[in-house]
Amino acid sequence: MKEIVKLNNISEVHDYFGLEKPKHPLISILRVSNALKDIEVENFKYALNLYQIGLKDNCQFTITNYGRNSYDYQEGSIVFTAPNQVLEFERQNVNREDTGWSIVFHQDLIRKSELGKKIDKFSFFEYASNEALHLSDQERQTITEISEKIEKEFSSNIDAHSQTLIISNLELLLNYCVRFYDRQFYTRTNLNQDIASQFEQLLKSYYIENRQLDLGIPSVKYCGEALNMSPKYLSDLLKKETGQSTQDHIHKYIIDKAKIRLLNSTKSASEIAYDLGFGYPQHFSKLFKKKTTMSPNTFRQSLN
Repeated sequence: MKEIVKLNNISEVHDYFGLEKPKHPLISILRVSNALKDIEVENFKYALNLYQIGLKDNCQFTITNYGRNSYDYQEGSIVFTAPNQVLEFERQNVNREDTGWSIVFHQDLIRKSELGKKIDKFSFFEYASNEALHLSDQERQTITEISEKIEKEFSSNIDAHSQTLIISNLELLLNYCVRFYDRQFYTRTNLNQDIASQFEQLLKSYYIENRQLDLGIPSVKYCGEALNMSPKYLSDLLKKETGQSTQDHIHKYIIDKAKIRLLNSTKSASEIAYDLGFGYPQHFSKLFKKKTTMSPNTFRQSLN
């Protein structure tokens, strides 16, 4: 079993990889070739208590996070990880020089800022590594230019404006990545439609096989794993394709089944709730009323 190396701050990262003392205590940019070339990183797992934004060019490593699939980076791919996700690396044979870099920053950098309040909205920090963002040459140039501004700012003499400018550029970079992910979802429309169809079939199979009787109503996590995706990526993909998140689709499917059963059986609302996988009938009634504005019994009576 691989030992887990825990790195809690920027200084520990620099010390571990044998880099010079960081120029800022809360943010740094690591040149991948410099940081990894002399470390047998494939022998360890890494838990960074940091956010990481990594651009990979000619990368000599594959990376795995969340214990999920490995991803063999193409040129101009970018991956995001949140604090304490576990990462693994495997060395690959690459002839050209690795020109990738990673921005790593501590939560304390943004804790009191507007970015700190909305960092969780950048859902790609919870994507699996095989759901990386693939950049065009122009997009890569845009991201790289912003990263260079960030590096210049924290490498210069720090003054009263440095923190604000670093965070502003970080947020700008993340907002561009939201745009580029939207482009990626859009250009993969046929694939996304296939996944949306697979998701609908997954829900049907779940109830045909009566899995709800043992597992309860299908969870977003279950659906993501069944489709070999992180829950956040699946939800964002469905929202871009259909306008509804994974949870919205699950609830709609359950309510549609509930309506049919309410109108075509003599079972009580409580019995139907248990049949659909709810542990408590009141949870079913609350969801049904939220989605239809009526209780299950009122719905049944209104159409009889």
